[in-house]
Amino acid sequence: MPQMAPLNWMVLFNIFIITFMMFNILNYFNFMYLPKSYLIKKSSIKFNWTW
Repeated sequence: MPQMAPLNWMVLFNIFIITFMMFNILNYFNFMYLPKSYLIKKSSIKFNWTW
């Protein structure tokens, strides 16, 4: 491809890798974990033991 002859292929590879890594890092740190406090329910049932 003579149109892209001035560009070094190693530079293009590095740009691709850097963009890929930045995309992955931004997605990793932007992902919001929902707190699972709704799953933890403390049962406050009081037992009346009459032995």
